[in-house]
Amino acid sequence: MLDIAVIIVAAGRGLRAGGAVPKQWVPLAGISSVARSIATFQDHPAISRILLVVQPDDLARTDRLAAEIVIGGAERYLSVQAGLAALADTPPDLVLIHDAARPALTGRVISDVIAALDDFPAAAPGLPVSDSLWRGPDGVVSALEDRTALYRAQTPQGFHFRALQKAYESSETAATDDVAIARAAGLNVKIVPGDPANIKITTPEDFARVERALGADMDIRIGNGFDVHAFEPGDHVVLCGVKVPHDRSLKGHSDADVGMHAITDALYGAMAEGDIGRHFPPSEARWKDADSAVFLRHATTLSDKKGLTISNIDLTLICERPKITPHAKTMIENLAKLTGLGADRISVKATTTEERGFTGRGEGIAALASVVLVRK
Repeated sequence: MLDIAVIIVAAGRGLRAGGAVPKQWVPLAGISSVARSIATFQDHPAISRILLVVQPDDLARTDRLAAEIVIGGAERYLSVQAGLAALADTPPDLVLIHDAARPALTGRVISDVIAALDDFPAAAPGLPVSDSLWRGPDGVVSALEDRTALYRAQTPQGFHFRALQKAYESSETAATDDVAIARAAGLNVKIVPGDPANIKITTPEDFARVERALGADMDIRIGNGFDVHAFEPGDHVVLCGVKVPHDRSLKGHSDADVGMHAITDALYGAMAEGDIGRHFPPSEARWKDADSAVFLRHATTLSDKKGLTISNIDLTLICERPKITPHAKTMIENLAKLTGLGADRISVKATTTEERGFTGRGEGIAALASVVLVRK
């Protein structure tokens, strides 16, 4: 297994971002960029060692961070050199260099960079430039620039350790980008797909952008629904829109689909919209024997109007009989059609009460549903 180390560069002062605290130490939804970056690498199974390069003035901020602390220099390249020197006695096979001011890094980007190093001495994530590029001295457009094959550079940038070490030793430039050092040494650098969320905090406005990327302002709603229907004479029950053969039916004003009722109530609950009875009063004759799909469609349409989308549905049917498992797949498929949700986001399962209580005595069926709604 390869030994892979990461150097997180956090010694900059971040003056353009404003504020009294360097940008990498400013809390984002309660956690600093430095801590978030460390946590992301710590969670990645391929990373064996994490070094954090800081200024002496920031040592007090590092007490609870899971990283080896290295004192950096006044310029970024000096901080990278300090990190490489700290690794030199027990050199890793590969090293990744990451800017601490990119807190929304994902494991996927890390994995892609590492995978590219199988065939290249260096690799880095980049985003193709999609906007038109202008040349504009004095704030006036003087020419258009060709954006073909142009990329916006991101980190982490990955290297074979010995190759980067030699590149820095032979470098005569104070580059702000490790790829520039590698290129100057003749190393080929593979570009892997970057991530639009992997934003580098540079200006005060970037803090809000990063928090959105991190989901700090995400609107998440959780709803629960519970329903019970007693048995009456009949030859089948309707559960999640599926007719299940049984020696009795379920009693109710509508089709008594206890599963769909629980899911619908969970959706209404997540939206603070009451329950089925509020929207479809049982006192109204027009809902007599109604298909419960009408209720579920209404709840999903209402959530859509509110700008909310269903993330997942989890339903538990509670009964001794009939057996639910043989029909669960069909129920999931039917719910997927009604809600527009992928079948992999819908769970239908069953349990018993060990022949105790209302359901245990075979007097009816109960259902418990949970749903998650998120703001689009």
